Amino acid sequence: MTVPPDTETTGTPEASVTIESAPKEPARPVGLGVIGWLRWGWRTLTSMRTALILLFLFALGSVPGSIFPQRGVDPDKVAQYFANSPTEAKWLDRFQLFDVFTAPWYAAVYLLLFVSLAGCVLPRALSHVKEIRRKPPAAPRNLLRLPYGEAFEGGLTVEEAAAKLRRKRFRVVTGPDWVAAEKGYLRETGNLLFHVALLALLFAVGAGGLYGYRGNVLVVEGDGFANTVAAYDRFMPGQRVSAESLTPFSFTLKDFQASYVGSGEKMGQPLDYSAKLSVQDTPSSAPRDVDLKVNDPLDVNGTLTYLIGHGYAPTFKVTDGKGQVAFDGPVPCLVDDQATYTSECTIKVPDAQPTQLGFVARFLPSTVPNGNAWVSVFPAAVNPTVQIIGSFKGDLGLDSGQPQSVYVLDSDKLKPLGKMSAQPAAPLALGETRDLPDGAGKIQFTGVKEWITLQTTRDPGRIPALGAAAAAVLGLVLSLMIRRRRVWVRMTDRKVTVGGLTRTEGDSGAFSEEFAELVSLLRDSQDSPDSQAPQAGDRPAAAPVEPSTGPDEE
Repeated sequence: MTVPPDTETTGTPEASVTIESAPKEPARPVGLGVIGWLRWGWRTLTSMRTALILLFLFALGSVPGSIFPQRGVDPDKVAQYFANSPTEAKWLDRFQLFDVFTAPWYAAVYLLLFVSLAGCVLPRALSHVKEIRRKPPAAPRNLLRLPYGEAFEGGLTVEEAAAKLRRKRFRVVTGPDWVAAEKGYLRETGNLLFHVALLALLFAVGAGGLYGYRGNVLVVEGDGFANTVAAYDRFMPGQRVSAESLTPFSFTLKDFQASYVGSGEKMGQPLDYSAKLSVQDTPSSAPRDVDLKVNDPLDVNGTLTYLIGHGYAPTFKVTDGKGQVAFDGPVPCLVDDQATYTSECTIKVPDAQPTQLGFVARFLPSTVPNGNAWVSVFPAAVNPTVQIIGSFKGDLGLDSGQPQSVYVLDSDKLKPLGKMSAQPAAPLALGETRDLPDGAGKIQFTGVKEWITLQTTRDPGRIPALGAAAAAVLGLVLSLMIRRRRVWVRMTDRKVTVGGLTRTEGDSGAFSEEFAELVSLLRDSQDSPDSQAPQAGDRPAAAPVEPSTGPDEE
């Protein structure tokens, strides 16, 4: 016979068998396609594992916000970081570690976590609603095969068993000769409440960022502030915030007081900060006095103003070469040393004639000599002095219209006044005047004021976020404290069989005690006359003895 090319013949010539060769390799399966990949990506994103990973990344991404100073909270410290470590600060700024909570990568993690939790929690919530509406399953045939089971003799009825279990807050379903009861649905409810609360917390934070705003401002003693966009040193509004939506309040900083430890190992550490404000809630309202303290903000119709920092603003009077007073006022200084509040000041005098003047000074609150130098030994202004470490003349660059920091003096177009000395001159005491080289005028140290930095915030999502956090705690308590369990009771021929099953891992000890109490409750039923019948193992009661009628009766 003819053998096809894909078969082979075996056996004797009289009877040959044709055997087909091995089948060809099946074709490769078709790829998932666009819909398949989208379905796979959605399932991966909405899995609980992905949600936990994103939650970990969200927490991890918040860590730099507490390590490095943030522009939205304290721009002065960010500027000081750039001055102290310019190379490191430049690299940190490339990764937006000074603006963590407004960075795109942080927003991406936030949105992915929001979508992941929504896709994970909502289907579980629908399934839980269906589970709650489902009746407890009927009793199995042999309850003694369950992890917990016990049988006893008695006349317990279905109605009695159901009533006793209902009193224990079980959901009960009855049959002809059985009772099914279930309890502990609040465990899954608490678990879902916890995750829904996290979702609500993210939503509240997002709504607060969309409809809220935040601003920073520095105010010197004696100066005022009005809640307008132009008054802020830095203003960060939400996308839905306009200038008209700001609360129209204002205040004047009347005084600032800081107290420190005066002796001992903790000398110089701060004890208390207090700013005395005169506040007007509206332009037409009467002023009211407010003591502003750390973590005790000023609240005006939901807009909170926090005290976040302070420093010194020595006052100077600069007379130019023509004898005119070109500058007279306070100059806020950046703190170089938090322990002693040694600060650095930049004085810019654009109105000086015949040429503009600029100075770099060091403010020492409590000055003592240290060899050929002078240092501050205490943060309070006990012996304040100002050391002029650089005097310049020329173009300050203010007329160009380009914004520049008030704490930095651009010396590219400036020339030193006189000869620069390697050793700074002796500091100016309070009220002392010093003549400037080259006939440029004179400078006088006239007084000391203090400044405070404030952060004003309005966050409409603050209260919802608090409620969501409380709901999350409540859900966590429910999921940890409540146990899911089932109990069945079957009555046949004066025999009662009770079976139990816990649906919570690691809860065998607590449920065994509860099961024993339920069995005891069912055994002690006194609602039916049959329950008074003697049970196995009970001692029979003694028969009553009738009184004797006399010796003549038998």
